[in-house]
Amino acid sequence: MISAFYQRLSLVFIITFFAPSLWAVLPAVDGEGRQLPSLAPLLQEVNPSVVNISTYTTLTMRQNPLLNDPFFRRFFNIPEGQQAPRTRRTQSAGSGVIINAAKGTVVTNHHVIDGADEIYVGLEDGRSYKATLIGSDPEVDIAVLKLEEFENLTQLVIADSDQLLVGDFVIAIGNPFGLGQTVTSGVVSALGRSGLGIEGYENFIQTDASINPGNSGGALVNLRGELVGINTAILAPAGGNVGIGFAIPTNMAKASIDQILEYGEVRRGQLGIIIQDLTRELAEAFDMDKQQRGVVIAEVQLDSAAEKAGLQPGDIVISVDGSKVESSAELRNEIGRRRIGDEIQLTVLREGRSKLISAQVGEALGQQANSDTVHPLLQGATLQPAKQGGIEVVDIEQGSKAASSGLRPGDVILSANRRVVSGLADLEQAASMSQRRLVLRIKRGNMALYLVMQ
Repeated sequence: MISAFYQRLSLVFIITFFAPSLWAVLPAVDGEGRQLPSLAPLLQEVNPSVVNISTYTTLTMRQNPLLNDPFFRRFFNIPEGQQAPRTRRTQSAGSGVIINAAKGTVVTNHHVIDGADEIYVGLEDGRSYKATLIGSDPEVDIAVLKLEEFENLTQLVIADSDQLLVGDFVIAIGNPFGLGQTVTSGVVSALGRSGLGIEGYENFIQTDASINPGNSGGALVNLRGELVGINTAILAPAGGNVGIGFAIPTNMAKASIDQILEYGEVRRGQLGIIIQDLTRELAEAFDMDKQQRGVVIAEVQLDSAAEKAGLQPGDIVISVDGSKVESSAELRNEIGRRRIGDEIQLTVLREGRSKLISAQVGEALGQQANSDTVHPLLQGATLQPAKQGGIEVVDIEQGSKAASSGLRPGDVILSANRRVVSGLADLEQAASMSQRRLVLRIKRGNMALYLVMQ
């Protein structure tokens, strides 16, 4: 009796705590009529929206160049006449999600359909339709397809992925290893994962729901049956699941999808700034709290949107439209989600004071770059005034402090201790302001960065 009482009490607690989400996953009953947790009712509604994608690519085999040599052909008695190039047809499989049933719109990963000559979409009920590529965004790894003929499709509701929390239950649905539709479940184990080098723009949802090769482009859904991410990558030495998978958040994916549907491509704008993370060393050099997080603007490009907005080198960006940014990757993602012409509000720290700057995202003037701040020590460098202004590092003596400082031959010093330098006298004067350290802003090729020497 006591055991049965606690079982019922536990069930009431689960229903009360997770309602209303779990109402859809608790209708199954055992042989005695007791309710058992189950995802089956939820999946009956969601699964028809997740599709298998098969691609076919024709590869032309390289012909032996010796076949064009008449002596080679004569020696091996090869008949004259150009041989037709050999071709090979390859097939690969992935997954996708129907986001518009009325128009037959399917979303998948760019790498699933990259280079494909033919694309076919297979539904859960066995139906198969040919699809055409509307457009893709390789930097986010999103592609949008349109079914050529279709009927009676089911679409997924797209959720606000910014509402996800670590620990939320999620379900991954896809076509792993080409086996057919497969469901796995788990939790969100981390958010905002970046720096993996998988995509150009990274802000991944990390989950322990099993994601394997073939799951790419499939759905990551919450317990309300809403799409929160597009499964895209795994982290595993052997290429299989080890409990760490990554999905593109729907908010990031939707920014690309909307532009692809409107223009057939993504027209990504930029502010025209070169940025780097605010490290503890830089924060101390700027007379700030070492715990302060943000992104340092190392350079503002001429005639860029940033210059027109009044942004300056040395500004520290701490939020975009009210959302905190603590790394270069986060700031890059926030700007990358905007369209050309969008207005954004940047909160920056300048000379220790907070300042709100309104900027309009402009067309790209060049590639935005993130720079790593190198650790200090400066001595043994041969310097001379640079033709374009500043001081050029002509040479660095091996084994000297400068050799381990992070400076390189060809670097141009633009400022020292936050004072512009145009000659060696300026550098000497600026360096005398602090006996403990020297903060240099340098130009290296097409990028700029700060170095802290101490």
